[in-house]
Amino acid sequence: MAYFFFTKNILKGNPISVFQGSNNKSVARDFTYIDEIVKGCLGALDTAEKSTGSGGKKKKNAQLRVFNLGNTSPVPVTKLVSILEKLLKVKAKRNVLPLPRNGDVMFTHANISYAQKEFGYKPTTDLQMGLQKFVNWYLDYYSIIEKKNY
Repeated sequence: MAYFFFTKNILKGNPISVFQGSNNKSVARDFTYIDEIVKGCLGALDTAEKSTGSGGKKKKNAQLRVFNLGNTSPVPVTKLVSILEKLLKVKAKRNVLPLPRNGDVMFTHANISYAQKEFGYKPTTDLQMGLQKFVNWYLDYYSIIEKKNY
């Protein structure tokens, strides 16, 4: 979701908050393109055992599985902002802040080994490509909405 709000605020000329840890270390996140998450959800559904038969009659207890879906490649948030600036051709107004002490973490990193084993989950969209697709969609979608408002 960060890239959506970053894009919106960069285009409007509003500042964006970029957090950093101690020693000016950039926060990193395991950004994952939405199509990769959809593939993971569908893979989990397609390989799940059924808990009900036809007519909704219960066959057995529902299978419980928890999958960690992600791209497995943490990227500094500052890099994400730099890519967005290039794609949007607009310089972001960055408000660099210390990472809050509310339980947030310096980086996130998905362990997809269980999803790989169960249904062959393997993300293939890197951050650059995912952001390019997102920016193309965003500019197209919001230009259509703006045209309809006139």
